[in-house]
Amino acid sequence: MTQEIHGTVADGFEAVREEFAAFVAEERPDYEGQLCAYVHGRKVVDLWAGGDAGSLYGVYSSTKGAAHLVVALLVQEGTLELDRKVTYYWPEFAAEGKAGVTLRELIAHRAGVVGTDTGFTLAELADDRQLAERLADQRPFWRPGTAFGYHALVIGALTGEVVRRATGRTLQEVYEERIRAPYGLDFFLGLPAAHEPRFRTAQPMAPTPEQRALLDSLPSGPHTLAAIAFNQHAPEPTDLATLPNDPGVRARGPASVGGVASARGLAALYAAAISEVDEKAPLLKPDTVAELGQFHSVGHDLVARSHRSFGLGFQTTADVWHPFLGAGTIGHSGAGGCQAFADPRSGLAYGYTRRRYAFPGGAAPENDRLARAVHTAALAR
Repeated sequence: MTQEIHGTVADGFEAVREEFAAFVAEERPDYEGQLCAYVHGRKVVDLWAGGDAGSLYGVYSSTKGAAHLVVALLVQEGTLELDRKVTYYWPEFAAEGKAGVTLRELIAHRAGVVGTDTGFTLAELADDRQLAERLADQRPFWRPGTAFGYHALVIGALTGEVVRRATGRTLQEVYEERIRAPYGLDFFLGLPAAHEPRFRTAQPMAPTPEQRALLDSLPSGPHTLAAIAFNQHAPEPTDLATLPNDPGVRARGPASVGGVASARGLAALYAAAISEVDEKAPLLKPDTVAELGQFHSVGHDLVARSHRSFGLGFQTTADVWHPFLGAGTIGHSGAGGCQAFADPRSGLAYGYTRRRYAFPGGAAPENDRLARAVHTAALAR
C-alpha cells in the first residue's frame, strides 16, 4: 500500500508534489521521508510521507553544513581568519608536521588528518573534544595542502576545536545561541531530552544482490585511507548506518555526523543563511556566500577514490550532485540519503531527509528528481 502524501505546496509548485508522490509510489510501502524548500525566504514546499511533519531523523554529514555555517559567521565577523595557521588558535595542532596548515586548508579537507592510526571508540566519536585531542597528535596521511580527502568523521571536531579556542564556547553552543534558537530551527547539534520522543530510529537498507556485487568489487582493506576515514580499522568498526541510534551521539551532537533534524530544519537553515526569513536578515553576506562556494578542493578525492569538490566546509553541490543548480551552490549531503543546500542565484533552499538508510550512502538518488522539480518551479517564478 502506497504511503499517503501530506503537506502543502505554494502556487506554482504543484509539480513538486506530483514528483514526490510518484517517487513515494515507487518506493517500499514502509517509506518514510520529508521534503521542504524555501525560495527567497518563503516556504514553498512542505511535504512528507510516513511519520509526521515533526519527525526528527539523523542527518549524518548534513551536520557539517550547520557546523560550517558557524565557522562562516565567525570568519565574516573577523573572529576567525581563513589564512591564519590553525596553530594560531590551537598550538597543539602543530605536532607531527601540521604546523603550516591554515584554517582555509583545514575546512577544505586538505589537512590529511582523516583519522588516527588505531581508530576511535563510539564514545570518542560522540565527543568532539576527545576527537580533537587524539587528532592533534596524529601524523597526516598526506602532506597537508598537496591533495584533499574527505575528513568524514572528524572535520567537525577539528574545526570545532578552532572555534572553541577562539571563542571560549563549543561549536555546538555557538550554533545553538547564534543560529538554531533565534530561527527556531528543527535542526539540533545535541538533541535535548524533551525532543527525544520525536526521533525516529534509523533503519539500515539491505543492498540488492546487484548492489552487493558492486560493493564487493570495490577496493577494500583494513588500512586503506577510506577505512581509516570511516573508522573501519578500529577494534569495533563504526556502523555508520545506525550511528544516530546511539543516545550519546544524539545528545552530544558531534559536528561531523551527529545532527538530528527534519527536512524543515535542513531547508530553513539554508534559507536563513542566504535570505531574509521571518523579517530576520540573512546570516551571511553575499560576498561570504560567494567565497564559501568557490572551488577549493576539486578533482580526485583520496578517501572517496572518486571525483569530488569542496568549497569552504561545504560541498559545492552543483558540481557533484545536481549540475542543474546555479554556480556557487553550497550544501551538504548525508550518508542516510538526506540532502540540503542553498542556491543563491535562484534563492532556493532545499532540505530532504528519510528514515531508511539509502544505498550506497550520501544523497539518495531521488534527490536529483526532487531537487530538479523544485529548482524548475523556482526559476519559473
